[in-house]
Amino acid sequence: MKIAVIFGGMSSEHHVSMVSGTSVIKNLDKEKYEITPLYIDENGKWYKYTKDVKEIEIVTIGDKIKEIEEIDNVIETLKEQDVLFPVLHGLFGEDGTIQGLFEMLKIPYVGCKVLSSSIAMDKVYTKIVIDKAGINQAKSEYVRKFKDKYIYIDKNFNEEIYKLEEIVEKIEKNLSYPMFVKPSNSGSSVGVTKVETKEKLKDAIEFAGKFDKKILIEQGIIGKEVECAVLGNEEVISSKVGEIKAAAEFYSFDAKYKNKESKTVIPADIPEETAEEIRKLAIKAFKAIDGKGLSRVDFFVEEGTGKILLNEINTLPGFTRISMYPKLFENVGIKYSKLLDKLIELALES
Repeated sequence: MKIAVIFGGMSSEHHVSMVSGTSVIKNLDKEKYEITPLYIDENGKWYKYTKDVKEIEIVTIGDKIKEIEEIDNVIETLKEQDVLFPVLHGLFGEDGTIQGLFEMLKIPYVGCKVLSSSIAMDKVYTKIVIDKAGINQAKSEYVRKFKDKYIYIDKNFNEEIYKLEEIVEKIEKNLSYPMFVKPSNSGSSVGVTKVETKEKLKDAIEFAGKFDKKILIEQGIIGKEVECAVLGNEEVISSKVGEIKAAAEFYSFDAKYKNKESKTVIPADIPEETAEEIRKLAIKAFKAIDGKGLSRVDFFVEEGTGKILLNEINTLPGFTRISMYPKLFENVGIKYSKLLDKLIELALES
């Protein structure tokens, strides 16, 4: 079977995708698949990674790959494949755009389809769907950058243009510190800031606006950060629940990929009934966005109350050696290479 593994991409998670993509290539069964590694650089140019697939090693953050050859006709190269395996995180890879290309070419591909990918990539619209599904989430506010001002969008999607100082005053009426300010379309915690004062809130909104015009401000939750992996199309299974122990104030990009003190604990140190409820909610959320193939669903378990709140859904979670998605399924007996086989099977059936 001819499989193209596509990695890199134009998002802020380009280097994470390189690690994930080379991890997938290294762990795919070379006897079962004829693998074509396809690399997209940060400007959107497509290349064949010409190194012998049996010799490809997992890169580290910041590495560059040199054995590449620019592709003259991307469409024809993709059409030669039986299945496409995008290992692209963030914009232009996890947001439905490349999935739309695959749909137009009528080639089976691993992972969520156009609708679910685009919903889950956009934190604001994820919240709308998850709210409809009746799953608890952190309170939030939504603003959109507009030239040197901002548009405040209320719960009924009424819009009003304000100066930043006025936006901050409106947010402070509805949320209390600490708050998290996030670009609506970003991954690996890129552009995310934890704030505890009015001045920091202003700075964080301006900073998030560098990554996306749509900005989400969420009430901070004190509690455990936990994650659950799901696998399937119609018949969906969930993994055990894992816990993130960030070596920082929150699980930022640096805490995830650069700080060796950050740890993941499987299973999470939570009551069994809480873990079981999270596993059910992970599947419910995945189905609510019309998910297919795989996702990692992230939650908070609030300190003191034990209340479960959904944080976000990742439709193309990391596949690095430290990534929770493969680790969570390995913990229930599904080895990395077998997990990849299953994802390819799901691509062919969906």
